[in-house]
Amino acid sequence: MTVATKTPKKSFDWQPVKTFLFQRPKKNYIHPYLGGFLLGLVLFGAFFLTGNGLGASGGLNRLIVAVQDVFAPAHVDNNPYLLKMAGGDKNPLDDWIIPMIFGTALGGFFGGWQNGRLGFETNKGPQISRRTRWAMAFLGGLIMGYGARMARGCTSGLALSGGAVLSVGAWAFMFSVFAGAYMLAYFVRKLWL
Repeated sequence: MTVATKTPKKSFDWQPVKTFLFQRPKKNYIHPYLGGFLLGLVLFGAFFLTGNGLGASGGLNRLIVAVQDVFAPAHVDNNPYLLKMAGGDKNPLDDWIIPMIFGTALGGFFGGWQNGRLGFETNKGPQISRRTRWAMAFLGGLIMGYGARMARGCTSGLALSGGAVLSVGAWAFMFSVFAGAYMLAYFVRKLWL
């Protein structure tokens, strides 16, 4: 009597996918003045096509409100700030900024892939650990996100779009961002040096 042996299943070979995504030749970064000029064209195109500028924090805010509207619709209906975006028959995802933030993510991914810059890395100074660097990045992101909502815009929405139309608030915001960054830089220099 013979015993049937099972042939081992072949697992999926990820190496061609990794090679296609992550092992492309690196290209040089674009010249900063050319990059600024191209960003200006993108900003002009955004104003021309959508009637709005660029932004990110408003789109992320709308994604969060969409989740809140699913799990706590009564909270959304009783909050005047959230009610402007959702509640009742309003869909918080029905706004120009939602396709823009997904397009930005896809465009960034495609640009990184095309120029051989996709990968996983943690940029940090030699004196701190990865965990500390990630914790500081998370804390800084929370503070910047909270500040962006209080300022009614982020660096792209308030500074770029507002600055392009010569908004006094946008210029005050950017001067404050740079002043705050320079004042704080001394205290967080060990994250980089």
